[in-house]
Amino acid sequence: MIFSLSRRRKSAPTTGTCPYTSGDLAHAAPAPESRVPGSHLADRGQAERFIRQFHHEHPDAGDVESRVRQVLDAIDRTGGYEHFPAELAFGARVAWRNSARCIGRLYWRSLVVRDLRHVSSADAIAAECFEHLRLAGNGGRIRPVITVFAPDRPGRPGPRIVNDQLVRYAGHQEPDGRWKGDPRGAAPTARARDLGWKRDGGPFQVLPLMVREFPDARPEWYELPDDAVREVEFSHPDHAWFAELGLRWYTVPAISDMTLEIGGVRYPAAPFNGWYMGTEIGARNLADAERYDLLPEVADRLGLDRSTERTLWRDRALVELNVAVLHSFQEAGVTMADHHTESRRFLRHIAQESRHGRETPADWSWIVPPVSGGATPVFHRYYDPVDPSLRPAFLART
Repeated sequence: MIFSLSRRRKSAPTTGTCPYTSGDLAHAAPAPESRVPGSHLADRGQAERFIRQFHHEHPDAGDVESRVRQVLDAIDRTGGYEHFPAELAFGARVAWRNSARCIGRLYWRSLVVRDLRHVSSADAIAAECFEHLRLAGNGGRIRPVITVFAPDRPGRPGPRIVNDQLVRYAGHQEPDGRWKGDPRGAAPTARARDLGWKRDGGPFQVLPLMVREFPDARPEWYELPDDAVREVEFSHPDHAWFAELGLRWYTVPAISDMTLEIGGVRYPAAPFNGWYMGTEIGARNLADAERYDLLPEVADRLGLDRSTERTLWRDRALVELNVAVLHSFQEAGVTMADHHTESRRFLRHIAQESRHGRETPADWSWIVPPVSGGATPVFHRYYDPVDPSLRPAFLART
């Protein structure tokens, strides 16, 4: 997802976040989720700041002082308040805009916000997550989408999605130590099996969706319908043997284990996606030694000399792997960005934000692509510092 927010310099948990790639490189900066244990009370200061920000950026929204009084009075009486639909949509989009680890924020205004705050049962959440994937997939023209379920309320915590992405491949270690599938999926695979899931479909077996109706509830699990998960099979424009590797990847990287916080209100189940940037799959998911670890096999197929690092066999295999990923998504008619184009677009985003008098916080180590970083314009500059208190935001759930 170019809305991806993953832990990029270690093993990337696939786009996602940022809604750009909601894939492995898309996770928003994982600021810890602020919370008063057991209370779920809305923070008055955050609430007021958000309402004033909303009215500042929407001057036609009505009397700000009246709305601030209404919100603060609700917090004093009940411990919380409800966002108007327009406030919720704005907050979700600004949370993306604030995601310091996302290179795809140029598109933050285009985020489709599904307001499902009335939905809290596990069955209904699963059904709406599958609909989210269908809407976001959009026949290959991937749309950035967020689905916001019931929030945490005083005395009544909201539901949680156990999976870190709506779509994720299973992984487990064989008795001989080799991995079958994606090592990144080992923990959710073990959890799903504990709950009764038994499928074992090879290296690209889609995990079930696991949903808790409240934090301490036993998760319910649901197989993802075939029409909700589209995958692209990989080939290479110059090497026919590449298709023999049997590689594929899903098209919608939807992050599902982060809390959306808007004006002091926390939405712990708010899956969101963008589209993939090719390097998320080609340079991380398929290439990392802790993931599918395909560089040695690709290098051997290319006939490269692996006897010494000085042949740069890893680099050459990595480039061809990324060529295959970009080529395959294009042939399938599925939206995917390349890292050179997105780097230029990110600088356009910074320029646009500057014209509006806003800073653009960015984590350099995440913004610079993992392939040919020095050849992209985002490499050669500094960025506004990351403020972990910046809100609205997507937060790492604790």
